[in-house]
Amino acid sequence: MNQVPAGTPWSPTSWRQMTAAQQPVYDDPPALDQVVQKLTSLPPLVTSWEIDKLRLQLAEAAEGRAFLLQGGDCSESLDDCGTESIVRNLKVLMQMSLILAFSSMKRVIRVGRFAGQYAKPRSSDTETRDGVTLPVYRGDIVNRSGFNPTDRRADPELLLRGYERAALTLNFIRALCSGGFADLHHPENWELGIMSETQDSPQFQRYGEMVRRIGDSLRFMEAVQGLAISQLNSVDVFTSHEGLHLIYEQAQTRPVPRRTGYFNLSTHLPWIGERTRQLDGAHVEYFRGIKNPIGVKVGASMQGDELLRLMDVLHPDNEPGRLTLIHRFGADKIGAALPRLIEAVQRSGKTVLWCCDPMHGNTISTADGVKTRNYDTIVREITEAFAIHRGAGSILGGIHLELTGDNVTECVGGARGLTATDLGRAYKSVVDPRLNHEQAMEIAFLVADQLAAAQ
Repeated sequence: MNQVPAGTPWSPTSWRQMTAAQQPVYDDPPALDQVVQKLTSLPPLVTSWEIDKLRLQLAEAAEGRAFLLQGGDCSESLDDCGTESIVRNLKVLMQMSLILAFSSMKRVIRVGRFAGQYAKPRSSDTETRDGVTLPVYRGDIVNRSGFNPTDRRADPELLLRGYERAALTLNFIRALCSGGFADLHHPENWELGIMSETQDSPQFQRYGEMVRRIGDSLRFMEAVQGLAISQLNSVDVFTSHEGLHLIYEQAQTRPVPRRTGYFNLSTHLPWIGERTRQLDGAHVEYFRGIKNPIGVKVGASMQGDELLRLMDVLHPDNEPGRLTLIHRFGADKIGAALPRLIEAVQRSGKTVLWCCDPMHGNTISTADGVKTRNYDTIVREITEAFAIHRGAGSILGGIHLELTGDNVTECVGGARGLTATDLGRAYKSVVDPRLNHEQAMEIAFLVADQLAAAQ
């Protein structure tokens, strides 16, 4: 199908006129319609003023006055929506943001890949094991990972379960971030139990010294002023997920009183994936009409002219904070691919927020067929990204990571020197490998050093 002509009216359902990639096939359309009607009537998960607040902060990051930290699970599990899992992932974001803010002296925008990251793009519609072929697992909002016909059936009720888990997650995070958990006077609240296992690591020692220095500075300032700095008792944490499952996104897209246009109220920052950014596709059509700030994953196949056309559709008014380009090339391709995209954006005269995703272009498989990522390769892509942007007079204003607060062994390398043999000890992801807590902290210090060097 052709791209929607400029000026064509948009609605939350106009995407249905286009070819929609990566969508599940439901065998009971009436049941799906009932679920969508229910989702449409349920309360929004986020608010328009939260969305606008994030957009303004992203505009600052695009100008180099703030930095975006976007991280979390590759794919959330409905079964893992529990206190411990939520707290651990939030603690990692808090610790990393503290490191980045202290080193760069910039606002750090915390955006979690949670409360909606339940759908995943896949390279094939089916999976075959021992001669049996079933629909591929597309995330817990669609079907289940168990390899049997019941689990792999696309179940409309899972859309409601995903909404409910997202609401529970957001409610808990909001309560934590507005209360004592987020108080910068007590960063010890963010420590993970596994940190006691790594007290001899350089990262742990450096982080501990940083916390002590921040505490001393706060106490000094409060002593001089004679009052507490109450603004440091809470923080903002925004949500993001890939806006992949368009029926789910449509159901939570609605107008807001005394505002123009439509907001996707299932998340603050939805993004379009590398597999679904076709100009004539349903995802671009849907995203062009929502008022949220949006992200687009761009890979090595993206050409400069294609990016210009995409910006014409998604970023026509050059609205500050509207568009984040999340580049994901792979360490071996970034040197050739990134400069041409930077040049295209500069030629357009438009402002975007550049964000580096060093994870997705560097996925490999071991000899046993286990998906993993090499820490050293991730570091190389991050380092080259900063250098290329600096050399082009551009600003790298964010980092996008798949990570977890759990002590997993899914990515090789890092300070502990994990190898392919170690992956079997604690490999929990059912889709993509994630950085564990220690590896994430190492990345935070690497990015912090890059930001400090640019001051």
